[in-house]
Amino acid sequence: MKKNLVIAFWFTLVTTVMFGILYPLAVTGLAQVLFPARANGQLVEKNGKIVGSRIIGQNFTERGYFHSRPSNAGAGYDATASSGSNLGPTNKNLLDRVKGDVGKLQVENPKAPIPVDLVTASGSGLDPEISPAAAEFQIPRIARERGMKEEDVRTLVEKHSKGRDLGFLGEPRVNVLELNLDLDFVHPLR
Repeated sequence: MKKNLVIAFWFTLVTTVMFGILYPLAVTGLAQVLFPARANGQLVEKNGKIVGSRIIGQNFTERGYFHSRPSNAGAGYDATASSGSNLGPTNKNLLDRVKGDVGKLQVENPKAPIPVDLVTASGSGLDPEISPAAAEFQIPRIARERGMKEEDVRTLVEKHSKGRDLGFLGEPRVNVLELNLDLDFVHPLR
């Protein structure tokens, strides 16, 4: 019996050190050497200041900026509270929020159909990207608020549009942070 307890103790100690300390340190070290930007959250800097991450969405509410998808993470875009709302399609709170968002978007662009991702949150609530249709929907507002030609804004959207990974994985998308930063660089708000 004593021999079995000693073996169990040593096995626990060795596996804890191997898989609780050495393995995580090795994986972290390799990630830092091989993929440092990804290992550190793909942070985006502007003028030496961190303004966001390529992989975490944020709320753009000021005029002249492309809007992200709605977020249900915490109080909205809270990376420490990533989650969906878990509200069903007939839930009154969800229906009221979607109706309110649809009303705002109809004022913004009354003639165009509203892309679904501008009124629905992603599962994580932190999606950094919108569909090309959602970006296209916002082009007239951005052009008007920035005093730009719609074609110039459309060119920026196309520049930041990405297709399916490997030609068949995922959906076409536009990173909102990168697009808004480029928009500020090309034609700053006045």
